[in-house]
Amino acid sequence: MKLILRADVENLGVLGDIVEVKAGYGRNYLVPQGLAMVATPSNMKVFELERKKLTDQMEKVRSEAQSLAEKLEAADVSIEVRVGENDKLYGSVTASNIADALAELGLEIDRRRILLDAPIRVLGDYTVRVRLHAGVVAEVKVAIKAEGRIIEEEAPVEENDAESTVESAEESAE
Repeated sequence: MKLILRADVENLGVLGDIVEVKAGYGRNYLVPQGLAMVATPSNMKVFELERKKLTDQMEKVRSEAQSLAEKLEAADVSIEVRVGENDKLYGSVTASNIADALAELGLEIDRRRILLDAPIRVLGDYTVRVRLHAGVVAEVKVAIKAEGRIIEEEAPVEENDAESTVESAEESAE
């Protein structure tokens, strides 16, 4: 099936390209989403009339994505996680966790746009890529830190104080 792309489509082409795709992909995804139109002589004429408007729209979307990318690269994302012995994480940090941390900073990003090769399972600093547009990829610095490390060290001390209080109460009762 031959289609004219009405927008940049990743791994397929850019606005105005005539591409050959499988019928199902074109009929069920590209055409209904408004990303492409069937390449007929009449649609070619219609597309040439729309080309300027579509180019302006794509440029506007790309510039918004670029400005968001600059904000993301300037952001300091810190995620606190529970850890066990030897700083081993309980679970892992996923794209959803990173998206939630970005949302707390006022940067709404869909978790599917965050590109993680594998979930993060170790404390440290990471650079995570975020695809905002077909040609715009931002790199976000994410720091994975241990949560409540000081509280964990103080907890046994409080238990010992409670035991000594119980013992002193028993001695005074006798």
